[in-house]
Amino acid sequence: MARTRFLVAALPLAIVIGLGGIFYGRLGKNPSELPSALIGKPVPAFTLPGLDPQGPGLADADLRAGSVTVVNVFASWCAPCRIEHPLLTALAKVPGLRVVGIAYKDKVEATVKFLDELGNPFALVGADVSGRVAIDWGVYGVPETYLVTKSGEIAWKHVGPLTEDVIRGQMLPLAEKLMK
Repeated sequence: MARTRFLVAALPLAIVIGLGGIFYGRLGKNPSELPSALIGKPVPAFTLPGLDPQGPGLADADLRAGSVTVVNVFASWCAPCRIEHPLLTALAKVPGLRVVGIAYKDKVEATVKFLDELGNPFALVGADVSGRVAIDWGVYGVPETYLVTKSGEIAWKHVGPLTEDVIRGQMLPLAEKLMK
């Protein structure tokens, strides 16, 4: 009886110590380096309409078309997306690298206005109005950026706005390897 009471009393303490260890282990880690279960796996199957009803949208087949592709998940209502936008415009000028966008939970009109105002670095844009495709990609929030191989595998993921350091230190060296 005394042993059962001890176990019942010790159980909450053991849970608190276990959770404390998990939280302590996450301290000091960069939240933009969240692991993705999709790294090394094919992009999820999807088809999104474009911003122009008559124009092209974006589908998984577009990401297996033989180009190394940067996939940026963005929204017009996202302030960090505005901050990283000039960097995406510069990335679109890198030879051999294609930049495409997934407009996340945004009205098509708002996305068009956003791209008209800031410029459109995207070769293709898919309108994910419901956010369903982004869930399949494992998107935590916008902006998020992926690097996809020529054969359509996800090679790299970045959570949060791109910076020059991230692009020069992580993305471009990997993209150059993938383009060979």
